[in-house]
Amino acid sequence: MKLLVTGGAGFIGSNFVRLILAESDWEVVNLDKLTYAGNLENLADIKDNPRYSFIRGDIADAKLVDEIFKQNELDAVINFAAESHVDRSIQDASPFISTNIAGAQVLLDAAKKHGLQKFLQVSTDEVYGSLNMDDPEFTEKTSLAPNSPYSASKASADLLCRAYFKTFGLPVVVTRCSNNYGPYQFPEKLIPLVITNALEGKPIPVYGDGLNVRDWLFVTDHCSALKLIIEKGRAGEVYNIGGGKEVSNITMVKTILKIMGKPESLITYVSDRPGHDRRYAIDPQKIEQELGWQTAFNFETALSETVKWYRQNGKWWQRIKSGEYQKYYEHWYSSMSK
Repeated sequence: MKLLVTGGAGFIGSNFVRLILAESDWEVVNLDKLTYAGNLENLADIKDNPRYSFIRGDIADAKLVDEIFKQNELDAVINFAAESHVDRSIQDASPFISTNIAGAQVLLDAAKKHGLQKFLQVSTDEVYGSLNMDDPEFTEKTSLAPNSPYSASKASADLLCRAYFKTFGLPVVVTRCSNNYGPYQFPEKLIPLVITNALEGKPIPVYGDGLNVRDWLFVTDHCSALKLIIEKGRAGEVYNIGGGKEVSNITMVKTILKIMGKPESLITYVSDRPGHDRRYAIDPQKIEQELGWQTAFNFETALSETVKWYRQNGKWWQRIKSGEYQKYYEHWYSSMSK
Protein backbone atom coordinates (compact mmCIF):
# COMPACT_ATOMS: atom_id res chain seq x y z
CA MET A 1 0.00 0.00 0.00
CA LYS A 2 1.12 3.54 -0.74
CA LEU A 3 -0.25 6.10 1.68
CA LEU A 4 -0.40 9.89 1.53
CA VAL A 5 -0.11 11.30 5.04
CA THR A 6 -0.94 15.00 5.25
CA GLY A 7 0.39 16.87 8.27
CA GLY A 8 2.86 14.09 8.90
CA ALA A 9 5.43 16.39 10.51
CA GLY A 10 3.07 17.32 13.33
CA PHE A 11 2.55 15.61 16.66
CA ILE A 12 0.10 12.81 15.84
CA GLY A 13 1.12 12.62 12.18
CA SER A 14 4.80 12.03 12.92
CA ASN A 15 3.99 9.35 15.47
CA PHE A 16 1.72 7.72 12.89
CA VAL A 17 4.36 7.79 10.14
CA ARG A 18 6.87 6.20 12.48
CA LEU A 19 4.40 3.46 13.49
CA ILE A 20 3.49 2.66 9.87
CA LEU A 21 7.11 2.33 8.80
CA ALA A 22 7.86 0.13 11.81
CA GLU A 23 4.80 -2.13 11.68
CA SER A 24 4.04 -2.53 7.97
CA ASP A 25 5.64 -2.63 4.53
CA TRP A 26 3.60 0.37 3.36
CA GLU A 27 5.14 3.32 1.56
CA VAL A 28 4.49 6.79 2.99
CA VAL A 29 4.40 10.13 1.21
CA ASN A 30 4.31 12.94 3.78
CA LEU A 31 2.82 16.28 2.70
CA ASP A 32 3.25 19.04 5.30
CA LYS A 33 3.21 22.83 5.07
CA LEU A 34 5.60 23.10 8.04
CA THR A 35 3.68 25.80 9.86
CA TYR A 36 4.63 26.55 13.47
CA ALA A 37 3.49 23.09 14.67
CA GLY A 38 5.11 21.08 11.85
CA ASN A 39 8.68 20.08 12.60
CA LEU A 40 10.90 17.84 10.47
CA GLU A 41 12.96 17.09 13.59
CA ASN A 42 9.99 14.92 14.60
CA LEU A 43 10.98 12.50 11.81
CA ALA A 44 14.75 12.88 11.77
CA ASP A 45 15.23 9.23 12.69
CA ILE A 46 13.33 7.91 9.63
CA LYS A 47 14.12 10.54 6.98
CA ASP A 48 16.38 8.16 5.04
CA ASN A 49 13.95 5.24 5.07
CA PRO A 50 13.51 4.11 1.43
CA ARG A 51 9.74 3.74 1.96
CA TYR A 52 9.38 7.36 3.09
CA SER A 53 9.35 10.62 1.14
CA PHE A 54 8.57 14.20 2.15
CA ILE A 55 6.95 17.03 0.21
CA ARG A 56 6.58 20.51 1.63
CA GLY A 57 3.28 22.06 0.63
CA ASP A 58 -0.23 23.18 1.52
CA ILE A 59 -3.20 20.81 1.29
CA ALA A 60 -5.25 23.79 0.06
CA ASP A 61 -2.99 24.07 -3.02
CA ALA A 62 -5.13 22.19 -5.53
CA LYS A 63 -2.48 22.18 -8.27
CA LEU A 64 0.18 20.74 -5.99
CA VAL A 65 -2.15 18.12 -4.51
CA ASP A 66 -3.27 16.97 -7.97
CA GLU A 67 0.36 16.68 -9.07
CA ILE A 68 1.18 14.54 -6.03
CA PHE A 69 -1.70 12.22 -6.87
CA LYS A 70 -0.55 12.02 -10.51
CA GLN A 71 3.05 11.21 -9.64
CA ASN A 72 2.29 8.61 -6.97
CA GLU A 73 0.10 5.54 -7.31
CA LEU A 74 -1.63 6.22 -4.00
CA ASP A 75 -3.98 3.73 -2.39
CA ALA A 76 -5.17 5.84 0.54
CA VAL A 77 -5.01 9.26 2.19
CA ILE A 78 -5.02 10.04 5.90
CA ASN A 79 -5.55 13.71 6.65
CA PHE A 80 -3.91 14.99 9.83
CA ALA A 81 -3.17 18.43 8.37
CA ALA A 82 -5.02 20.97 10.49
CA GLU A 83 -4.79 24.07 12.56
CA SER A 84 -5.63 22.50 15.89
CA HIS A 85 -5.23 24.86 18.84
CA VAL A 86 -8.47 26.28 20.22
CA ASP A 87 -6.81 29.36 21.70
CA ARG A 88 -5.33 30.32 18.34
CA SER A 89 -8.72 29.90 16.65
CA ILE A 90 -10.22 32.36 19.13
CA GLN A 91 -7.55 34.90 18.21
CA ASP A 92 -7.90 34.39 14.43
CA ALA A 93 -10.20 31.85 12.79
CA SER A 94 -9.14 32.45 9.19
CA PRO A 95 -6.26 29.91 9.03
CA PHE A 96 -8.62 27.28 10.42
CA ILE A 97 -11.13 27.90 7.63
CA SER A 98 -8.41 27.78 4.97
CA THR A 99 -6.66 24.61 6.11
CA ASN A 100 -9.31 22.60 7.94
CA ILE A 101 -12.20 23.18 5.51
CA ALA A 102 -10.84 24.33 2.14
CA GLY A 103 -7.84 22.01 2.45
CA ALA A 104 -10.06 19.03 3.19
CA GLN A 105 -12.18 19.86 0.13
CA VAL A 106 -9.08 19.94 -2.10
CA LEU A 107 -7.99 16.52 -0.83
CA LEU A 108 -11.48 15.07 -1.28
CA ASP A 109 -11.65 16.32 -4.86
CA ALA A 110 -8.26 14.81 -5.65
CA ALA A 111 -9.21 11.49 -4.04
CA LYS A 112 -12.43 11.42 -6.08
CA LYS A 113 -10.63 12.27 -9.32
CA HIS A 114 -7.89 9.67 -8.88
CA GLY A 115 -10.02 6.83 -7.48
CA LEU A 116 -8.50 6.20 -4.06
CA GLN A 117 -9.38 3.08 -2.08
CA LYS A 118 -9.82 4.96 1.19
CA PHE A 119 -9.86 8.49 2.56
CA LEU A 120 -9.41 8.80 6.32
CA GLN A 121 -10.29 12.15 7.91
CA VAL A 122 -8.79 12.55 11.39
CA SER A 123 -11.18 14.69 13.41
CA THR A 124 -11.80 15.42 17.09
CA ASP A 125 -14.30 14.81 19.87
CA GLU A 126 -14.62 18.59 20.15
CA VAL A 127 -17.09 18.58 17.25
CA TYR A 128 -19.65 17.15 19.69
CA GLY A 129 -19.47 20.17 21.99
CA SER A 130 -19.48 19.94 25.77
CA LEU A 131 -20.84 17.41 28.28
CA ASN A 132 -22.15 17.98 31.78
CA MET A 133 -20.48 15.91 34.46
CA ASP A 134 -23.35 13.40 34.62
CA ASP A 135 -23.96 13.13 30.85
CA PRO A 136 -23.26 9.88 29.00
CA GLU A 137 -20.15 9.71 26.82
CA PHE A 138 -20.07 10.84 23.21
CA THR A 139 -21.07 8.17 20.70
CA GLU A 140 -20.93 8.29 16.93
CA LYS A 141 -24.64 9.22 16.98
CA THR A 142 -24.14 12.27 19.21
CA SER A 143 -25.22 15.46 17.43
CA LEU A 144 -22.51 17.85 16.29
CA ALA A 145 -22.45 21.02 18.40
CA PRO A 146 -19.02 22.66 18.10
CA ASN A 147 -18.32 25.58 20.44
CA SER A 148 -15.06 27.08 19.10
CA PRO A 149 -13.93 28.23 15.66
CA TYR A 150 -11.49 25.30 15.68
CA SER A 151 -14.10 22.64 16.39
CA ALA A 152 -16.55 24.28 13.97
CA SER A 153 -13.96 24.01 11.20
CA LYS A 154 -13.37 20.33 11.97
CA ALA A 155 -17.11 19.62 12.05
CA SER A 156 -17.41 21.32 8.66
CA ALA A 157 -14.74 19.04 7.21
CA ASP A 158 -16.49 16.00 8.70
CA LEU A 159 -19.72 17.00 6.96
CA LEU A 160 -17.88 17.49 3.67
CA CYS A 161 -16.56 13.95 4.02
CA ARG A 162 -20.08 12.64 4.61
CA ALA A 163 -21.31 14.53 1.54
CA TYR A 164 -18.56 13.12 -0.70
CA PHE A 165 -19.44 9.61 0.46
CA LYS A 166 -23.17 10.09 -0.06
CA THR A 167 -22.94 12.03 -3.34
CA PHE A 168 -19.91 10.49 -5.06
CA GLY A 169 -19.43 7.17 -3.28
CA LEU A 170 -15.95 8.20 -2.15
CA PRO A 171 -14.77 5.65 0.45
CA VAL A 172 -14.42 8.12 3.30
CA VAL A 173 -14.04 7.25 6.99
CA VAL A 174 -14.04 9.86 9.78
CA THR A 175 -12.38 9.31 13.14
CA ARG A 176 -12.96 11.43 16.24
CA CYS A 177 -10.39 11.10 18.97
CA SER A 178 -10.11 12.35 22.53
CA ASN A 179 -7.16 14.42 23.80
CA ASN A 180 -3.82 12.90 22.79
CA TYR A 181 -0.56 13.00 24.73
CA GLY A 182 2.92 11.64 24.15
CA PRO A 183 6.30 12.47 22.54
CA TYR A 184 6.66 15.32 20.04
CA GLN A 185 3.54 17.22 21.13
CA PHE A 186 3.84 20.96 20.54
CA PRO A 187 4.37 22.66 23.93
CA GLU A 188 1.33 24.95 23.77
CA LYS A 189 -0.89 21.94 24.62
CA LEU A 190 -1.61 21.18 28.27
CA ILE A 191 0.64 18.22 29.09
CA PRO A 192 3.86 19.37 27.37
CA LEU A 193 3.21 22.92 28.60
CA VAL A 194 3.06 21.68 32.20
CA ILE A 195 6.15 19.50 31.80
CA THR A 196 8.32 22.08 30.06
CA ASN A 197 7.27 24.99 32.31
CA ALA A 198 7.98 22.85 35.37
CA LEU A 199 11.42 21.97 34.00
CA GLU A 200 12.08 25.67 33.52
CA GLY A 201 10.66 26.64 36.90
CA LYS A 202 8.02 28.82 35.24
CA PRO A 203 4.40 29.36 36.34
CA ILE A 204 1.91 26.83 34.98
CA PRO A 205 -1.31 28.55 33.82
CA VAL A 206 -4.59 26.75 34.58
CA TYR A 207 -7.84 28.05 33.13
CA GLY A 208 -10.73 28.95 35.44
CA ASP A 209 -11.24 26.53 38.32
CA GLY A 210 -9.24 23.78 36.62
CA LEU A 211 -12.15 21.34 36.77
CA ASN A 212 -12.65 20.98 33.02
CA VAL A 213 -12.44 17.26 32.22
CA ARG A 214 -10.78 15.59 29.25
CA ASP A 215 -10.57 11.97 28.11
CA TRP A 216 -6.86 11.20 27.57
CA LEU A 217 -5.49 8.93 24.83
CA PHE A 218 -1.83 7.96 24.39
CA VAL A 219 -0.74 8.87 20.87
CA THR A 220 0.57 5.39 20.01
CA ASP A 221 -2.81 3.87 20.89
CA HIS A 222 -4.47 6.43 18.61
CA CYS A 223 -2.08 5.62 15.77
CA SER A 224 -2.68 1.88 16.08
CA ALA A 225 -6.42 2.53 15.84
CA LEU A 226 -5.95 4.61 12.70
CA LYS A 227 -3.87 1.89 11.04
CA LEU A 228 -6.59 -0.65 11.84
CA ILE A 229 -9.27 1.63 10.38
CA ILE A 230 -7.31 2.03 7.14
CA GLU A 231 -7.15 -1.76 6.92
CA LYS A 232 -10.65 -2.71 8.07
CA GLY A 233 -12.82 0.38 8.65
CA ARG A 234 -16.08 0.57 6.73
CA ALA A 235 -16.54 3.38 4.20
CA GLY A 236 -19.02 6.04 5.23
CA GLU A 237 -18.61 5.31 8.93
CA VAL A 238 -17.48 7.39 11.90
CA TYR A 239 -15.31 5.78 14.60
CA ASN A 240 -14.74 7.36 18.00
CA ILE A 241 -11.31 6.68 19.52
CA GLY A 242 -10.99 7.30 23.25
CA GLY A 243 -8.50 6.49 25.96
CA GLY A 244 -11.06 5.79 28.65
CA LYS A 245 -9.25 8.01 31.13
CA GLU A 246 -11.20 11.09 32.21
CA VAL A 247 -9.09 13.52 34.24
CA SER A 248 -9.71 17.13 35.25
CA ASN A 249 -7.12 19.65 34.13
CA ILE A 250 -6.05 20.49 37.67
CA THR A 251 -5.69 16.80 38.56
CA MET A 252 -3.57 16.28 35.46
CA VAL A 253 -1.34 19.23 36.35
CA LYS A 254 -0.87 18.03 39.93
CA THR A 255 -0.20 14.45 38.77
CA ILE A 256 2.55 15.61 36.41
CA LEU A 257 4.12 17.80 39.09
CA LYS A 258 4.12 14.83 41.48
CA ILE A 259 5.82 12.62 38.87
CA MET A 260 8.43 15.34 38.34
CA GLY A 261 8.93 16.13 42.00
CA LYS A 262 7.97 19.76 41.39
CA PRO A 263 5.96 22.01 43.77
CA GLU A 264 2.28 22.81 43.25
CA SER A 265 3.19 26.43 43.97
CA LEU A 266 4.04 26.67 40.24
CA ILE A 267 0.29 26.53 39.46
CA THR A 268 -1.20 29.89 38.47
CA TYR A 269 -4.94 30.21 37.85
CA VAL A 270 -5.88 32.44 34.90
CA SER A 271 -9.21 33.64 33.56
CA ASP A 272 -11.17 30.95 31.74
CA ARG A 273 -11.01 31.07 27.95
CA PRO A 274 -14.18 32.00 26.03
CA GLY A 275 -16.53 29.09 25.34
CA HIS A 276 -14.38 26.63 27.27
CA ASP A 277 -16.03 23.18 27.02
CA ARG A 278 -16.55 21.63 30.44
CA ARG A 279 -16.10 17.94 29.67
CA TYR A 280 -15.28 15.56 26.84
CA ALA A 281 -15.71 11.79 27.09
CA ILE A 282 -15.59 9.17 24.33
CA ASP A 283 -17.47 5.89 24.11
CA PRO A 284 -15.17 3.66 21.96
CA GLN A 285 -17.47 0.62 21.85
CA LYS A 286 -17.94 0.76 18.08
CA ILE A 287 -14.27 0.45 17.16
CA GLU A 288 -13.73 -2.09 19.92
CA GLN A 289 -16.60 -4.32 18.84
CA GLU A 290 -16.35 -3.94 15.05
CA LEU A 291 -12.57 -3.87 14.60
CA GLY A 292 -11.25 -5.40 17.82
CA TRP A 293 -9.21 -2.38 18.87
CA GLN A 294 -8.14 -1.87 22.49
CA THR A 295 -5.78 0.56 24.17
CA ALA A 296 -2.43 -1.07 24.89
CA PHE A 297 -0.85 1.51 27.22
CA ASN A 298 -1.57 2.08 30.89
CA PHE A 299 -2.27 5.78 31.53
CA GLU A 300 0.05 6.22 34.52
CA THR A 301 2.92 4.41 32.78
CA ALA A 302 2.46 6.27 29.49
CA LEU A 303 2.26 9.63 31.27
CA SER A 304 5.48 8.89 33.15
CA GLU A 305 7.17 7.87 29.89
CA THR A 306 5.95 11.12 28.31
CA VAL A 307 7.51 13.15 31.12
CA LYS A 308 10.72 11.15 30.68
CA TRP A 309 10.76 11.90 26.93
CA TYR A 310 10.53 15.67 27.50
CA ARG A 311 13.25 15.49 30.15
CA GLN A 312 15.55 13.72 27.68
CA ASN A 313 14.73 15.92 24.68
CA GLY A 314 15.28 19.40 26.03
CA LYS A 315 16.89 20.73 22.86
CA TRP A 316 13.77 19.79 20.85
CA TRP A 317 11.27 21.71 22.96
CA GLN A 318 13.60 24.55 23.93
CA ARG A 319 14.00 25.52 20.28
CA ILE A 320 10.24 25.45 19.83
CA LYS A 321 9.55 27.56 22.91
CA SER A 322 11.77 30.36 21.64
CA GLY A 323 11.05 32.90 18.93
CA GLU A 324 7.56 33.10 17.46
CA TYR A 325 6.06 30.59 19.86
CA GLN A 326 7.27 32.56 22.86
CA LYS A 327 5.77 35.79 21.50
CA TYR A 328 2.40 34.07 21.05
CA TYR A 329 2.57 32.42 24.47
CA GLU A 330 3.36 35.64 26.31
CA HIS A 331 0.70 37.64 24.45
CA TRP A 332 -2.04 35.09 25.07
CA TYR A 333 -1.48 34.35 28.74
CA SER A 334 -0.70 37.95 29.69
CA SER A 335 -4.15 38.86 28.36
CA MET A 336 -5.77 36.03 30.37
CA SER A 337 -4.10 36.65 33.75
CA LYS A 338 -6.46 37.40 36.64
